[in-house]
Amino acid sequence: MDLGIAGKWALVCGASKGLGLGCAQALSREGAHVLLVARGADALKAAADALLADPAKPAAAVVQFVAADITTVEGRAAVFARRSDFDIVVTNAGGPPPGDFRDWDRDAWIKAIDANMLTPIELIKATVDGMAARGFGRIVNITSGAVKAPIDILGLSNGARSGLTGFVAGVARQNRLAGRNVTLNNLLPGKFDTDRIAVTNAAAAKRTGKTVEEIRQAQEAQIPAQRLGTPAEFGAACAFLCSAQAGYITGQNILTDGGSYPGTF
Repeated sequence: MDLGIAGKWALVCGASKGLGLGCAQALSREGAHVLLVARGADALKAAADALLADPAKPAAAVVQFVAADITTVEGRAAVFARRSDFDIVVTNAGGPPPGDFRDWDRDAWIKAIDANMLTPIELIKATVDGMAARGFGRIVNITSGAVKAPIDILGLSNGARSGLTGFVAGVARQNRLAGRNVTLNNLLPGKFDTDRIAVTNAAAAKRTGKTVEEIRQAQEAQIPAQRLGTPAEFGAACAFLCSAQAGYITGQNILTDGGSYPGTF
């Protein structure tokens, strides 16, 4: 299927590895021009080089990158100094640390809300009116399956991402956006085979005395699909939500979790 986004410009945040890179690769393979953003300059350049060398990428698809912290005013200014208009925006920032809510002070909450709620809102605000004027726009926010099934030790993430979810639900239904072919959706990952889960598994192995492989096998056994997801298939889901064919999907929370969420709704 031709997704109809060749030649569109996409901003992909947190794109140096993991789910963000999976999204950037899928969009690039569809012929979209991608601007990658992440904090680590070396990893970001390596990611951009890999996309440029990808034989599945059309030759005309441009790959650019900006090493910046998208959660800061200065980082966003650096991105929009490179390019001001985007047809596709994929928001993504690392989740806040786990812990006991009794230990979190105001600064911890503000940092989580700033990264996982206010930053996506700022990116939406900066881009949707231009999308509406051009008659095409796709916003995809990478949030978390914990929005649907909160995890007790992830209170910072639960709170900040749920706030973003409520905001998107209202804005996505504005006639001046939905009526102008601008969609806003949230993509909710479950457990994926990324560096982040490797780090948490290593910590769990150290804490419990089990091997990393035992920790991973126990996680996979709890997932109906019996495996972790891959960044490539997450990217494919993102690319479809960004496609011309997805213009009638907006304000939705799409789970990609291998069937882990047990609810009907």
